[in-house]
Amino acid sequence: MVILTPCAFILPVSIVERVLLLGTLLLVLIVELLNSSVEAAIDRISLERHSLSKRAKDFGSAAVMLALVLCGGTWLAIGGPHLVGWIGSLLH
Repeated sequence: MVILTPCAFILPVSIVERVLLLGTLLLVLIVELLNSSVEAAIDRISLERHSLSKRAKDFGSAAVMLALVLCGGTWLAIGGPHLVGWIGSLLH
């Protein structure tokens, strides 16, 4: 996130694309915070292993993974062509 945020401002993209790039980064942060709060609440209730607690934590982790996949796909779709063009110009 620390590296990608400045990249969103450096890339020559439209305002809408810049908002998408930054928005997906923010979404990952939001989902990670919600996942951490679910895990903290479950651990506060009880430290004993329970199948429902495990499922809740797994669902939170899956939500973070899906947010990361969305973020990565967005960055590849928007920033990928610019990166390929930049590398191509360096090679020629």
